[in-house]
Formats: sequence, structure tokens, C-alpha cells
Amino acid sequence: MILQHKMAVDLSKFSSKTFDRGRSRWIEALWLIIQMVLISSWIPGSCHRVWLLRLFGAEVGDGVILKPYLRVKFPWRLSIGDHSWIGESVWIDNLAEVRIGSHVCISQGAYLCTGSHDWAAMDFELLVHSVHVEDYAWVCAQVTLAPGTKVGEGAVIGLCSLASGNLRPWHIYRGTPAMAKGKRIVRNGS
Repeated sequence: MILQHKMAVDLSKFSSKTFDRGRSRWIEALWLIIQMVLISSWIPGSCHRVWLLRLFGAEVGDGVILKPYLRVKFPWRLSIGDHSWIGESVWIDNLAEVRIGSHVCISQGAYLCTGSHDWAAMDFELLVHSVHVEDYAWVCAQVTLAPGTKVGEGAVIGLCSLASGNLRPWHIYRGTPAMAKGKRIVRNGS
């Protein structure tokens, strides 16, 4: 029976017991404290952020720049390739794997989301899907990547866009929802 009234969703029936957090509660609690004090802080520099993310299980390549106010839900579900930049106030809400390639720029205020809920289920079941950003891509400021998004190699997602699905390599996307507006061509030299 399909219910179509105000009792269609009963949040008291929601349970996250089947969700695997990937680490013990005390490791997660320790991460939250360290993140609040040292990662999501005003303190400049990347070295301590890279070191701490690696300490908690993230795979972080060489030459990665991590700006202040970065938020990462579960570092053990994060990989970042070489020479990538993660801007100020980026939120990597990774209930599932987030994989960021090499030479990727994730600009300030971007939100990488891996979790949602089944709005048709009475218990509002948690749904998680990974997010992948391939090499040379640019996720501009204030962009949201929905669960299950794959940003193809060299793609650009324009300012304040909302992207989902598979985005073609070397294309420029803009809008809500993000639509391809043309091809990205990179010039040699300046």
C-alpha cells in the first residue's frame, strides 16, 4: 500500500544500525575533536592537515594543499591524488568513499555529499553512494556534488552549480542542475 498523506514517513522508525561507520566510536570521537581543533580551524598551512588525515587513514598524495576550515566526515574513506588543492570551507561529507584525483582543484565552500535518504520508504532509509572526481577536474566555489556523482577527467563544474550523475571528461558544466555548456580546452603556456 502506498501512503500519500502526512504519515507517509515515520522518522521514529529510522535506524542507522546497519550503516558501517568504518572505525570504532572512540576513533570517530577522537577524529571529531582533532578535526575541530586543527583541521577545521583558522590555522594556516597544509602540512599538519595532510599528516593528520593520513594518521586517521586517508590516502593523501604528494604536494596536496588543504586550506583552513576543511571538514571531512570520515578520513578513512578519503583519497586525494598528487598536487590537488582543497579550498577553504570545503565539506567532504563522506559516508561512502570520496576519491579525488591528481591535479584537482576543489574550490572554497564546495560540498561533496555521499548520503541521502529514501523518501519513499516509511523508515527514511539511509542511502550512500561514492563520489569520484577524476584527474585535472575543477569543482568551483560553492558547488554541490550529489551522491553517486563522477566528475570526468578535466571537467569543470561552474560556480554554485549542483552536479549529479556522470559528467563527461573535458567539458564545462554550469547551473542547477549542472548541464554541459561546452568543451574545456587547455592552452599551452601563458
